[in-house]
Amino acid sequence: MSAVTQAILYLDGVSVSFDGFKALRSLSLNLEQGEMRAIIGPNGAGKTTMMDVITGKTRADEGDVLFDRGAIDLTRYDEAAIAELGIGRKFQKPTVFESQSVADNVLLALKGARGPFSAWFGARNRIARETIDQHLAKVRLIQHRDRLAGDLSHGQKQWLEIAMLLAQDPKLLLVDEPVAGMTDAETEATAELLREINRDHSIIVVEHDMGFVRALDCKVTCLHEGSVLAEGTIDAVAGDPRVIEVYLGR
Repeated sequence: MSAVTQAILYLDGVSVSFDGFKALRSLSLNLEQGEMRAIIGPNGAGKTTMMDVITGKTRADEGDVLFDRGAIDLTRYDEAAIAELGIGRKFQKPTVFESQSVADNVLLALKGARGPFSAWFGARNRIARETIDQHLAKVRLIQHRDRLAGDLSHGQKQWLEIAMLLAQDPKLLLVDEPVAGMTDAETEATAELLREINRDHSIIVVEHDMGFVRALDCKVTCLHEGSVLAEGTIDAVAGDPRVIEVYLGR
């Protein structure tokens, strides 16, 4: 039981089928507290379905999905409740409030009172500017705090959404293809950013860019047909003949 009780995220024997198609086949995965893990694999490998199961968007047909050292059975909660429990998800396409300033995007995302009385008494407006600026500084956007979010580059919007996730104070971040469409410089900066965030948060990153995965310098899991095909260092996984055959060799 030690794996169950110590892991921030514990998946065991998780299966999901859609109209007869097995999206996940007895998938097992452990993420330790404070770990960053890169998930790779071909299209249809089950990466998105795995994220959907963790966040409550999709129900597993069978298997265990445990969070926070086994204390929380995620299969008992819906998406909103799981977000409140401390799991934040960033989708591939950034979703920011483009007509609002960069700083206001973070303000809107900040964890805290959201009820009618807090709005009435302006509690959220009294949040220290420093709190917002800390998040913006971390994602390299402090100089852009007063710009409209819609005026940011694609890469900067991705960073803003990461800041919005951090503002919710999650224990675990799920990040889906964060560098898709980014420039080389933005990709390099994003790897550095995620390594910094990993000092205080557990992170799962789904990504196709193998150069970026290497820059993350973390354990790698390759999925194929809904289960784990290979797991280990980037060199071990990239050198695995099975991974080369089904993914890297294409």
